[in-house]
Amino acid sequence: MNESSAFTDETIETIALGMVERRLPKERWTHGAHWAAALWLLRYRPEIAEPQAMGAAIRAYNESVGGVNDDTSGYHETITIASLRAARAELARHGSDTALSQILAALLAGDLGKSDWPMTYWRRETLFSVAARRGWVAPDLGELPF
Repeated sequence: MNESSAFTDETIETIALGMVERRLPKERWTHGAHWAAALWLLRYRPEIAEPQAMGAAIRAYNESVGGVNDDTSGYHETITIASLRAARAELARHGSDTALSQILAALLAGDLGKSDWPMTYWRRETLFSVAARRGWVAPDLGELPF
């Protein structure tokens, strides 16, 4: 079973709320779960999906499961902002009547389903710099399509 087949609309909501409420088990915070939370929050709790609020939620979640948010691990501002832009574009492309599970399955089946998708747009040293982790750094290999 691939990761995308494990996501129903109910599990997507559970993941998003579990992250925000800091009760999602760490092992469930997968690449797909990141996208699930982004999609659900953008659709149902857009105030949390704003970069500043999302950053605070992710940092708090990371700490709640024993993670550290520092210059080399944990919350990453550039990836979060790019991911929110991509998720917002996916929602717009599919429309408000499309189930989130369908949108997530389509997203995970494409290039965004690969955990290294940002490397198409950023050089490794740029993306994993302290500046990119702490704030937005524009892509240096190609413009984002969303």
